[in-house]
Amino acid sequence: MGKKQKEQKEAKEAEEEKTVKKFKAVFSKERVLADKSDEAVDLYNKSRYGEYVEDKIQYSLVEVLHLLERKRLILKDAKGKGIKIDAFRKICEKIEENFWIRYCVFRDLRQRGYIVKTALKFGADFRVYDKGIKPGDDHAKWIVYPLHETETLTLYEFSAKNRVAHSTRKTLLLAVVDDEGDVSYWNSSWVKP
Repeated sequence: MGKKQKEQKEAKEAEEEKTVKKFKAVFSKERVLADKSDEAVDLYNKSRYGEYVEDKIQYSLVEVLHLLERKRLILKDAKGKGIKIDAFRKICEKIEENFWIRYCVFRDLRQRGYIVKTALKFGADFRVYDKGIKPGDDHAKWIVYPLHETETLTLYEFSAKNRVAHSTRKTLLLAVVDDEGDVSYWNSSWVKP
């Protein structure tokens, strides 16, 4: 990319940043909460980022990093000091094991237009809704287990993941992340002989 093209791209990004509606959130004790501002509520209604918790909206760490990347969020600590994206990522990597692998999968699915929510109650990392479906309107179509390409699963672990997917009437997706952060998906389903 030439110097002029790079300058034009940076100018375009700067202009877009001015028009994007941002909202503020506070990171404290491994949680991120935002007031129910018009921007936060609008983002929830359109894309289902966050969960309502009493009079606030709570965000998962992967959601927050994604919103920071998209320049939709201003993140501050409990004392009101701003938190930059690189610092937040490092904090997340200390808090959550395999955070970067999980984030690569979350970001990829969001960029493809899917709504992605946590799936802890299913024993999985994420539940994913088909395009056009919002949580509450219908059930998730997939449960997703992110893995690094060098990780292995025993047959027992693979079978257990399949059982969870089958018992919850969802399709199992193994999301395999390579060293560049690219994601490949493998689906699995039960077949009755």
